[in-house]
Amino acid sequence: MKASELAKKFAVNVNTVRHYVRSGLLKPEKDASGYHRFGHDEVRQLSFILRARALGFTLDDIRQLLLDATQGQSLCPHARELIEIRLKEAQQKLTDMQTLVHRMESAVEEWKVLPDCSPCGDHICHLIEGGHHE
Repeated sequence: MKASELAKKFAVNVNTVRHYVRSGLLKPEKDASGYHRFGHDEVRQLSFILRARALGFTLDDIRQLLLDATQGQSLCPHARELIEIRLKEAQQKLTDMQTLVHRMESAVEEWKVLPDCSPCGDHICHLIEGGHHE
């Protein structure tokens, strides 16, 4: 099947499929006209890639897991190790986002009572540069 057909099968943009080919995650055969042709192996691999991405695995993670698979190794220990790393990263991002939301909420409340000012002297915007919301 063509890249567009594979993309349609998985409800992804054809550029996503092309990106995975360029990055070496999918390695389709080329037909006589030079077009990529995707078979059963690529369908299985794209399914794996999309599921792994949905779990937060990076493209480098997926590349390594696929390499392990081609060498006949069990992916499970490595997948467990990687998911724990990605979980910790996601938890840290969530904490960082919660901190940012709190900072933004504080700024919204503080700024309601502050007057509007034009840029002058050393300040471009006294609301942002005031630093009361940090």
